[in-house]
Amino acid sequence: MQLATHEDHVDLREAVQALCAQYDGVYWRGVDEARAYPDEFADALTKAGWMAALIPEEFGGSGLSLTEASIIMEEINRSGGNSGAVHGQMYNMSTLLRAGSPEQKKKYLPRIATGEWRLQSMAVTEPTTGSDTTKLKTTAVRKGDRYVVNGQKVWTSRLQHSELMILLARTTPREEVKKRTDGLSVFIVDVGEALKKGMSLTPIRNMVNHETNQVFFDDLEIPCENLIGEEGQGFRTILAGLNAERVLIAAECIGDGYWFVDKARAYAGERVVFDRPIGMNQGIQFPIARSYVNIRAADLMRYTAAALHDAGKPNGAEANMAKHLAAEASWEAANACLQTHGGFGFAAEYDVERKFRETRLYQVAPISTNLILSYIAEHVLGMPRSY
Repeated sequence: MQLATHEDHVDLREAVQALCAQYDGVYWRGVDEARAYPDEFADALTKAGWMAALIPEEFGGSGLSLTEASIIMEEINRSGGNSGAVHGQMYNMSTLLRAGSPEQKKKYLPRIATGEWRLQSMAVTEPTTGSDTTKLKTTAVRKGDRYVVNGQKVWTSRLQHSELMILLARTTPREEVKKRTDGLSVFIVDVGEALKKGMSLTPIRNMVNHETNQVFFDDLEIPCENLIGEEGQGFRTILAGLNAERVLIAAECIGDGYWFVDKARAYAGERVVFDRPIGMNQGIQFPIARSYVNIRAADLMRYTAAALHDAGKPNGAEANMAKHLAAEASWEAANACLQTHGGFGFAAEYDVERKFRETRLYQVAPISTNLILSYIAEHVLGMPRSY
């Protein structure tokens, strides 16, 4: 198993950095203030081939590893951008790549690679179940050559900017399955067709400029050929994508963390108070240095989790630990950066307050820190199940 390091993949990093340099703080502040979607940036990523990173070359993609895909996400955030607007296609791709049929891959992957279709959205979470996925209530009942879907989802992100969506629904009633993880199935949904009949959405305004929605299904019909993997085994199918998601989110947090450290370090060297740069004071130095140490540590766990995934080995524990450590480190770095800037940290022109809001999300989504700790306690340490 080859483990990457902080200094590896220089060419990849430099190429992504060059693209991101065209979309500076002025661009991202404008997008944030308008509460808009960064279409121009997303299109540029697609044209450069980065959004097709995980798609095999035979389908028109770049054929990169999860490690390399995570570096792309890291560099977007390290440049001061917000990869949360585009990361869905990366981890949704893992579900389709691992469980999709040859026909599905041939139909969808080339069009996703060219940017004709975006696969940015995944509908899993529900308002009454939250992280308790096995109790979701959205149903998909087979009727002939169709599944009829009814129910509701929440926090379904980037749906308004995606042609395709991954949907998790119950195909067998919960009381009829032996294991609570059975009876769930995964589907790929044509968003445009679904919005014409059977699916509607309500945007959720939030503290981050993050396009997310409530979604309602009212007798939405999905062709049977849109089932991904085996009926009733969708929970296991989706887990591969969710573990990849955690690795990518960890990389984004790491990118944020480095951005905060670099921003704080530079400002601490420039800002003079009481006739000396504030960076000479240990009260400024130590929080920044501690943040850097923790980011580097989280970085190692990210590479471990990504390497296991790329080797086809189980990485649930490592993916969760990477996400937890990186989210904690980026939040610590965000606080240190804001404190270093003092009042100017609250001024939009410095970008600190925007990035501060963006990185705070990762303490909650896509999985809360407490749920990760519960997972580690049970599945790694062998402690009694707490939920």
